[in-house]
Amino acid sequence: MSENPLPTISRKPDPRAARTRDRLGDALIGLLLSKPFDAITVQEVLDRAGVSRSTFYEHYRDKNDLFLGEVDQFFEGMSTLLTRKNDPSARVAPVAELFTHVAAARDLYAVLVESGRMPDVRELGEAHFARSIAERLGRLPRRDPLPAEVRPAVAHALAGSLFSLLTWWVQQGMKAAPDQMDRLFHTMILGTQ
Repeated sequence: MSENPLPTISRKPDPRAARTRDRLGDALIGLLLSKPFDAITVQEVLDRAGVSRSTFYEHYRDKNDLFLGEVDQFFEGMSTLLTRKNDPSARVAPVAELFTHVAAARDLYAVLVESGRMPDVRELGEAHFARSIAERLGRLPRRDPLPAEVRPAVAHALAGSLFSLLTWWVQQGMKAAPDQMDRLFHTMILGTQ
């Protein structure tokens, strides 16, 4: 005799909790632009966000958890952009959109590099993009489709290449336009122009 599993209850996202997390994230980012990460206290984040200490700890363990949560949320949204927009192209990643965002947030990018936080940022970004690229690779019409068992490895390599290209582009002064970098990336991996 098999038991029926309990039904799952889908919970609606709590808009108040989302607003609180957004305020805390915005406060941390604002503080990062004026002082080093290690010098920022949770109390400074709370004061800037107008949030109580108990509310903060309902959502996060510490400021590092808040930081990683913000990075994770950003990359989740950015990496799935093409799929969410039902982009019919053969692009496997929203390269132009990512590079445009980095260009607009160049001060924050510089602060993250200086603070030593980029390895964490890159690790989260590569993981999200690898999952999204694997999904896109499965949808691409190809003469010789990639077998499902190798897609994750290929996607991981492509995500690493994407972040390596992004790092190079920033170090070169962001001279090429984001859409040019998108074409370059996709030409390298798809062999098309």
